Amino acid sequence: MDTTQDNFLGGQVRITQPRDGYRAGIDPVMLAAAVSAKAGEAVLELGCGVGVASLCLGRRIPGLRLVGIELQPEYAALARDNAHVNEVAFDVHTGDLCDLPVALKSTSFDHVIMNPPYFDRNASVAAQNQGRETALGEGTPLADWMSVGAKRLKPKGTFSMIIRTERLPDVMRNFPNSIGSLQLFPIQARVGRASDLFILKARKSGRAAFRLEAPIVMHDGTQHVQDGESYSAPIQAVLRHGAALPIPKS
Repeated sequence: MDTTQDNFLGGQVRITQPRDGYRAGIDPVMLAAAVSAKAGEAVLELGCGVGVASLCLGRRIPGLRLVGIELQPEYAALARDNAHVNEVAFDVHTGDLCDLPVALKSTSFDHVIMNPPYFDRNASVAAQNQGRETALGEGTPLADWMSVGAKRLKPKGTFSMIIRTERLPDVMRNFPNSIGSLQLFPIQARVGRASDLFILKARKSGRAAFRLEAPIVMHDGTQHVQDGESYSAPIQAVLRHGAALPIPKS
């Protein structure tokens, strides 16, 4: 497999990932920044890919027990290598999230995170690269991702996901009854633009009312006017320095 070396969090996290196929961008970094974890807690990432979200989270909050499961063996192997290079403890299992290893089925976690495949292939065209297709095309139903995540949470544990806005009806329709206190954070490229992505946070056995939070705005200004970065200050802090997103607690 031909790979590239890429820096995240301003070089604090170094990632090897396939040159062709699915390549991690800022979405897993944003997901990691949305997680309110504390040292000593356990975090499970479903579909961890090459490990970007978990490793960014582990860099920001040392002392977490990070566990991931990844369907594609080549990506899981890269995730293990990336954890070693970055000196972040990350226990990566290869397997199907709908058929978890016994060790994971018998474990509950303080936090479950996921960046599931974005595209419903009943309404879109499959990617030619198989690795990219597995990562982006929904093979396992979204409802199963959420159900498995909910089952693995401790009471009051948090559930965090990032996904395209077009999938919001599917998310809300299939959300497990055991999860409540939902917070929805639209992500906008700029003020006045439609949201293409959202982060959803929830809590096991949560009872708070649903909250549609203020949008997370990625760039300053209403339009792109010149070359160069235009990330807003809070987003620069997340992407370059590993800061947490300023997300209110549920």
